[in-house]
Amino acid sequence: MQVKSRHHLRSDAVDDIEENLAATLGVTLDGDSYERVEFADAERDLVLVDGDPVVCYFDDEPFLTVRGANDFPPESHVVTVDAGAISFVSDGADVMRPGITEADSDIEPGDLVAIAEENHGKVLAIGRSMADGGEMVGESGKVVESLHHVGDDLYEFSI
Repeated sequence: MQVKSRHHLRSDAVDDIEENLAATLGVTLDGDSYERVEFADAERDLVLVDGDPVVCYFDDEPFLTVRGANDFPPESHVVTVDAGAISFVSDGADVMRPGITEADSDIEPGDLVAIAEENHGKVLAIGRSMADGGEMVGESGKVVESLHHVGDDLYEFSI
């Protein structure tokens, strides 16, 4: 990923990120420095919090990265998958109903979600919901589109 530009965020932009993540995920960021990184070869912008890639803009909506979600575990908008789904989700596959053991009931289609594994609660991917949280557990069908996962370019990015 080639960096196009990098700049410190103004306090109102930081407030927007912090308020959005608190309202959506129940997460409180406590960084001293917020920098937005724009890439020449990617559609997403990244926000470094104290130098760590914690927030990413998905379609202009701030949400935690996989690293950010593991550093600041979300209290809502979480989809939990079983052990059998881990290797697929970690490789960037979309999430299918049979692999889901639990999903927050407040999830609506189009919401960004953190996809965590059931044994340790580690976040493996970030995705976009294609169904209500209450309808995610089931027999068949794709319910979460994968947007960012462990091992992808965004996950491996460092300054």
